[in-house]
Amino acid sequence: MHFEAFSFGSVRIDGKTYEHDVVIDRGHIGKRKKKPSKKFRDAFGHTPLSVGEDIPWKCRRLVIGTGTGALPVMEEVMREAQRRKIRLTILPTTEAIKALQENPDETNAILHITC
Repeated sequence: MHFEAFSFGSVRIDGKTYEHDVVIDRGHIGKRKKKPSKKFRDAFGHTPLSVGEDIPWKCRRLVIGTGTGALPVMEEVMREAQRRKIRLTILPTTEAIKALQENPDETNAILHITC
């Protein structure tokens, strides 16, 4: 997987531009479906990442890109990763992309790109 560009509101991966949050699951890139997390928006001031979403758990490491740091990750996500013995890496998206490029094996990701 080759990350070609990232800027506010878009990311280009393998020649395709995505203008929404993405989920990378064993090499497949899809749109983050955050509807299950919207009910927590008022408590966090932003729609957080919750376990209600389709998180790509089939991995050894899960990288979460938080945009500029705006994406809250709920404590239950951290507990679930620990329960599943998955190494959770939470970084601003620019750093998350670098982490993915350095060690992509057995790594899935959720990248927040819109703020």
